[in-house]
Amino acid sequence: MPSGWTKKDERQYEHVKDSAQERGRSEDRAKEIAARTVNKQRREEGRTPNRRSSGTGNPNTRLEDRTVEELHNIASEMKIEGRSKMRKQQLIEAIRDKR
Repeated sequence: MPSGWTKKDERQYEHVKDSAQERGRSEDRAKEIAARTVNKQRREEGRTPNRRSSGTGNPNTRLEDRTVEELHNIASEMKIEGRSKMRKQQLIEAIRDKR
């Protein structure tokens, strides 16, 4: 487990991991789910230097329902030029054009 986690964070990690495995997730996937859950909680409580995730959001979510930051991260992964100056709708269009 990462340094900086409290005993409570470690207990939450183990609980979420065990729960995910009981629902049929592989051990690796259960560990990932547990770590993301704990880190999200830590971010929301302000116990990390970064209050936002650098993720791209749920892949099953429509682009219109994602945040501008998530769209920007997707555009960054796709190496879309000019993304830093784009508005949300422009990011959506650029991502769709590139796919």
